[in-house]
Amino acid sequence: MILKNIKLENIRSYKNLDLNFPEGSLLLSGDIGCGKTTVLLAIEFALFGLQPGQKGSALLREGEKEGLVKLEMEIDGKTIFLERSLKRSSKTIGQENTSIIIDNEKKELAITELKNQILSLLNYPGEFAKKTNTLYKFTVYTPQEEMKQIILEDAESRLNTLRYVFGIDKYKTIQENNALLTAKLREEIRKKEGIILNLGDKKIQLDKEKLQLSQVKGKIIETESSFLIASAAKKKIQQEILEIQAKIEEKRTFEKEVDKSLALMAGKRENIISLNKEKQNIQTQIESLSKLSISPNEIEEITEKINKLKMDEENSRRIFTDLSGKIASLESRRDEAKIVKDRVSGLAMCPTCLQSVNQEYKQHVLENLNLEISRSDKSIIELSDTRNQTQNQILTIKSDIDSLNKKKTEMEIIKVKLEQIKDKESRIKELEKNISLLEADNELLNKHAFSLKQSISELSKYDNIFKAKSQELEQSAKQEKNVEILLAEQKKEIEFIQNDIKNLEIEIVDKELVREQLKQIQNLESWLSSEFSALISFTEKNVLTKLREQFSKIFNDWFSILVSDSLSVRLNEDFSPIISQQDFELDYSYLSGGERTAVALAYRLALNQVINSLLSKIKTRDIVILDEPTDGFSEAQLDKMRDVLQQLKVKQLILVSHEQKIEGFVDKVIRFKKEAGESRIEKDL
Repeated sequence: MILKNIKLENIRSYKNLDLNFPEGSLLLSGDIGCGKTTVLLAIEFALFGLQPGQKGSALLREGEKEGLVKLEMEIDGKTIFLERSLKRSSKTIGQENTSIIIDNEKKELAITELKNQILSLLNYPGEFAKKTNTLYKFTVYTPQEEMKQIILEDAESRLNTLRYVFGIDKYKTIQENNALLTAKLREEIRKKEGIILNLGDKKIQLDKEKLQLSQVKGKIIETESSFLIASAAKKKIQQEILEIQAKIEEKRTFEKEVDKSLALMAGKRENIISLNKEKQNIQTQIESLSKLSISPNEIEEITEKINKLKMDEENSRRIFTDLSGKIASLESRRDEAKIVKDRVSGLAMCPTCLQSVNQEYKQHVLENLNLEISRSDKSIIELSDTRNQTQNQILTIKSDIDSLNKKKTEMEIIKVKLEQIKDKESRIKELEKNISLLEADNELLNKHAFSLKQSISELSKYDNIFKAKSQELEQSAKQEKNVEILLAEQKKEIEFIQNDIKNLEIEIVDKELVREQLKQIQNLESWLSSEFSALISFTEKNVLTKLREQFSKIFNDWFSILVSDSLSVRLNEDFSPIISQQDFELDYSYLSGGERTAVALAYRLALNQVINSLLSKIKTRDIVILDEPTDGFSEAQLDKMRDVLQQLKVKQLILVSHEQKIEGFVDKVIRFKKEAGESRIEKDL
């Protein structure tokens, strides 16, 4: 994109303006408040319209009902005309007519339609259609104070802004959507877990129903045979069988008790072996720990030494900072004296009275300046020596602190180990007591098992007796009349049980299906919340790391052009600028105004290069607009702006500045003036 012309009618301090933009470097010059920045705001308005939070009253000239901005530009060899207007109503000032002309074809478009058309022409990514024109701000035009703001804001806000500008906020959106999806999956998991909560109970109930069905069917056979025997004989046999069953059940109980006793004995033997091993291990540990020793007050003495050294380090750092400030102040005074000296040396006529300068008076002034420069150099050397000594002292103190901290940690570990001896001795006594109790229990269990085996042997005869009596009972139930009634009742009961079984089987199948679905959802939720989330975080981190490395290098390159070699910059993990002087980091707020401006400008230019590299097909790569980029710059920094402008290498560079020196760095200068509240072009050079 290359700007060609802009026309303004009733925009801020302009009644009318017709301004041509040449290719190359252009400076919009003039006093503060003469209307330079208005031109930049009008360009942005023509492209994107009013931004969220921006009011029409900020652009429409006070007292006027209508305003108009017409912008002519070139994209890919095509000439494009944009037109946007503002109109004052009884309540607000809003946008009115908007149109675009491409290849002599004019289209009247709605506000949002025109913005989408511009974004398409500029080849901006589609995700910027519903957002503010942040990409334009960081690649074409950013007010200097807004760039300083991104440096000063908190790390999370800065990262979110840069994610948005780099077009990688999609990773954060994916993570947020993933969190919503996993939350819904967890809710679905809870629902399905509720559905299958009683699946085990249903299976147990089904087994009981099947067992009951089997028992009822058995009763039918038993009933058919049992009633063949006379009631009296049947009752007698049943009584005998009950008595025999009691004996058999008693035998079974004894057998179970024997098995239980044997299992308990085996478990207790294993416990005894395990406890003996633990006892042996603890005794070995006690022997090892007994060889360690430590002085009671030695840790406290070391702690006091560390605290004293930390106070000494803090005092030395304050002295170092104070000396650095004094040296910087003396260097500034010395440099100013040298500049004055150079001017006085070449002065032949007084610029005020236009009379020749007395050579004796001139020599006197130069001697005073030389004396001041000499004193400053001497003081700087003395203070620098003191500062270097202070720096060495800080390093020595820090080394002593590290050594003492290491020794303190080793002694604290020994102290903790020594305090464990009593606990281990108590544990040995406890283990010995437990071993003794377990051995006594095993002896009792062994005697009990022997007694039970004798009883089982005596009760074994009832197995054969039970079989004989059972055969007699089967032969006793032969009464036909009662058999028919009993069979009908039992068949009806079977029908009910079979129906219950069928319903239970259907319910269990449904719950098993839900359980399979639950497993799939759980696997999906687990994958999303762990592997997928970690993959997105890893991808975003890698992208940000590569961007930060590229950004940091370009940032330092630009900064090194603007500031002396004593300072360097880099970016930390959250893209915050880290300013260093030799091996020490400097806080941004302690920099001079010119240095802060240099940081912001270098950050702005580096961000421009990174974005244009990342989004290589956008159509705003050929233009850069800088608004008051040298605010607070020293004369030396202003001289370095020539190198900055030469290295930008863009087809069209537009600067707004009231610094007269910048005029010598650009191809063309347009001066503005403001009279009686109206801005206009004063000169076109």
